[in-house]
Amino acid sequence: MDFLAKTTDEITDLELIHSALVRELAGECLVLLENEGALPIRNPGRIALFGNGARHTVKGGGGSGEVNTRYNVSICEGLEDAGFDIASKGWLDRYDAIYDSTLNAYMENVENIARERGVPATSVYFETAFEAPKMPLITDEDIAGCACDTAIFVISRDSTEGRDRTPTKGDYYLTDEEDTNLDILADHFKKVIVLLNVGAVIDMAKLKHRPGIDAILLVGQVGNLTGDIVADCITGRTNPSGKLVDTWARKYVDYPCSDEFSSLDGDTDDEYYREGIYVGYRYFDSFGIMPLYPFGYGKSYTTFSTEVISVTQEGTDIKVWVKVTNTGTEFAGKQVVQIYFSAPDGKIDRPYQELAGYAKTDIIYPGESMNLEVTFPIENFCCYDDDIPAKVIPAGDYIIRVGTSSRETRIEAVLTVPETVVKEKFTRILEDDVRYVFEDMTNPGTGKNAHQAVDEAQLSVCDRRFTLDLSRVRRSIIRYRGVSETHLDNRTDEVLTLGSVIGRNAGAAEFIAQFSLEELSELIVGNYIKEGFEDIVFSSAMHVPGAAAETTSRFEGKRRIPPLVMADGPAGLRLQPHFKATRTGELLRGGETFGLINNPFPADTPADAIDYYQYCTMIPAATALASSWNLELIERLGRLVGEEMEEFGVHLWLAPGMNIHRNPLCGRNFEYYSEDPLVTGLCAAADTKGVQSVDGKGVTIKHFACNNQEDNRMFSNAHVSVKALRDIYLRGFEIAVKLVQPFCVMASYNLLNGIHTANNYELLQNVLRDEWDYEGLVMTDWFSSFEDVEFLGYDEKNLKYPPAFSRLCVYAGCDMQMPGCAKNAKDIVNAVNNGRLSLADVQTAAMNVVRLAIKCL
Repeated sequence: MDFLAKTTDEITDLELIHSALVRELAGECLVLLENEGALPIRNPGRIALFGNGARHTVKGGGGSGEVNTRYNVSICEGLEDAGFDIASKGWLDRYDAIYDSTLNAYMENVENIARERGVPATSVYFETAFEAPKMPLITDEDIAGCACDTAIFVISRDSTEGRDRTPTKGDYYLTDEEDTNLDILADHFKKVIVLLNVGAVIDMAKLKHRPGIDAILLVGQVGNLTGDIVADCITGRTNPSGKLVDTWARKYVDYPCSDEFSSLDGDTDDEYYREGIYVGYRYFDSFGIMPLYPFGYGKSYTTFSTEVISVTQEGTDIKVWVKVTNTGTEFAGKQVVQIYFSAPDGKIDRPYQELAGYAKTDIIYPGESMNLEVTFPIENFCCYDDDIPAKVIPAGDYIIRVGTSSRETRIEAVLTVPETVVKEKFTRILEDDVRYVFEDMTNPGTGKNAHQAVDEAQLSVCDRRFTLDLSRVRRSIIRYRGVSETHLDNRTDEVLTLGSVIGRNAGAAEFIAQFSLEELSELIVGNYIKEGFEDIVFSSAMHVPGAAAETTSRFEGKRRIPPLVMADGPAGLRLQPHFKATRTGELLRGGETFGLINNPFPADTPADAIDYYQYCTMIPAATALASSWNLELIERLGRLVGEEMEEFGVHLWLAPGMNIHRNPLCGRNFEYYSEDPLVTGLCAAADTKGVQSVDGKGVTIKHFACNNQEDNRMFSNAHVSVKALRDIYLRGFEIAVKLVQPFCVMASYNLLNGIHTANNYELLQNVLRDEWDYEGLVMTDWFSSFEDVEFLGYDEKNLKYPPAFSRLCVYAGCDMQMPGCAKNAKDIVNAVNNGRLSLADVQTAAMNVVRLAIKCL
């Protein structure tokens, strides 16, 4: 086996180039929440540094979100490299000792449990969270030894796939020790700066209003260079220009259905999306609830003014020109212009306002201005009408609001839709058998009433009013696919290969018609885990060690279909950084890394084994990326990932994740973009465009759909109304598919309205392919159709719902089952032979695998 990994551990030119690019761009992902003149610190000097994230900075989320980088720069290291003298090393050393002891005890416990149960340590790692230990209190001696005026306190939180967060101290809330230490700092230092090294929302009510806190900076999780990126921001080398992509509530209970989320109500089998379309700011703005920090909010080291120059229609788009002026005197910076619309009242329930489009300026220097164009399609006014059923643009007046956050806008235009446009007419699908158990929330009008006086005043002086010409808006009636056609081998005189299809000497249908049923079943199931590597369950690729999995290599010879390597990591590639192989290319055990799990090389490793190295770059996690509100930036970092895929021989990136931030406690929010579907869709499209600009490299947008809960994630049933699905939870995926055609889509673990998504024909065929014209491949999430639930950490006796079935995956249009096992292939063969699955459906899945292989060459 030939590996593309390096045979030296010397840092490569590509690593240096990519690290520099991340450091250059990631400063735009930081969000300045508060600043009373404490930032920036332009002349580095002596500072006190405290907090659990000072030296143990969280670079990104856990699980598949990990990226195994060469090194990680903590915030302490970044500040020291920037010239700061850290005055609190004694306290930091004490915390290090506590941390190391706690980590060693945790790892020993994981290994003991794994041995007792006879399962891989990675399985236990998923189930058992490592919790950062309690930090020591800051003493009088610590304060006296600092002898400085400024203190920085770093609050870190870690989260991972496989488990949700909790509304408890040390997770959503500050710990008692954090509270006490912040009081001590506020009492003893002239300036106190708080850095939030968190991947999702935490409680900020006490922190925001605490006397003596002079600045709060949301760092997020921006990769292995977090320390350098933070230092650049602290010193003013970069000016934070990020904006929040989630609403930060005053209290956790302010979020809709907060007490019912995941395991909080004692039921992880069934999750009822009672809030309907009222997620995030749509809920807060419509129900008149004041957030602590609104969606789209973020400060800067400078100030800006905005002036709308024009609002026009151009074809099927609305174009808004805005003059943005830097009104400050010291710092250059960037500003984000956000456009919202309020739909007309009518029979269809709508939120008070919805995001229609946004754009970010270039760097603007003090006293200078930039004319910024913000364009969005009229289609963004659409909503779902359950009566028809269809996607429609209701008739009436659409109020256009322009500003810099969801709560800082001004009415700038009124656009009239003269008559309702039925844009896409659907068949009635995706409905829940228990849909009558609950009704979605509806807009009570509270938010509109609260804003009525201001809105009426602004409308009275708004002179930009015109009627839209909708004659060019495309209208369609969706035609759904019928029965698949079985393909017969009409070219028995020759053996066709993938090259035959590429050279147009045969079509994909002719090619797969030569495969036996057993061969077809092998082709559409991932490569079985190699003997001797059974415990490497989430990193089972052999051609690129550490990658999540690969397709079968059985047809590499006769049919010339290469195995396709798939790598995890929504923030970069998760590969094994160091592995060994024999001189003949046989991969050897040892060096496997997954989160905190790191397997040593066995003592009997051959002395002449060749060492290989694969160090990858970690980019900001998805939430941090979205916080930049800069699609060009996201595209550039997507291309960075594509270039590293090319470097190491990876074909498919198992990212981006694009589920909606329905609740701040979802354990996987860090690897999803936002509470808003437009932001989600545009960010995923930009990420995809960047990766797929590298020839032969593709993405896998995931998890389709409603993977908004991690507790019991493989057997949880999400009950969602069709309106909420189409207006919120499917919309981001629709945007990404229609804009950039990602190579792959990954189905989610959960059931959706009673059916596993990997088995859901209406979702995968009717919606994804028939309505959205998707051309790529659909795969399962890992082990979705794996029936050995005990291996996955579940007790079959306690399961309300069964696993997804291999046969139904193929029937529903889920082309590839990952990571694959012999039983998956056997079940497919038996189903066809027993008449429970058509050969045509198996062939259709196989053709999608063939087409994907051609794209990846």
